[in-house]
Amino acid sequence: MKPEVRKPTDKEKQEAESWSIWEKEESVFPWEYDEKETCLILKGKATVKCPEGSVEFGAGDYVVFPQGLKCTWEIKDKIVKHYKFG
Repeated sequence: MKPEVRKPTDKEKQEAESWSIWEKEESVFPWEYDEKETCLILKGKATVKCPEGSVEFGAGDYVVFPQGLKCTWEIKDKIVKHYKFG
């Protein structure tokens, strides 16, 4: 189970504009997803490491983290993202 990383459609970009914003400086931390999270990366770059391998993403990417995912975030350049759960 790995996060899905792709470019968003115009509709997805529009929808994401109404979501909350999360920001995090360069850091490394473990994380577990109790529910699905969808996000649009506005700024920055990160790698998420999970048992199935690593996934990199950055500004402009649309990322879907599946429910139950256990991973380690490695933020290489401050991340700013729109996000929603569920």
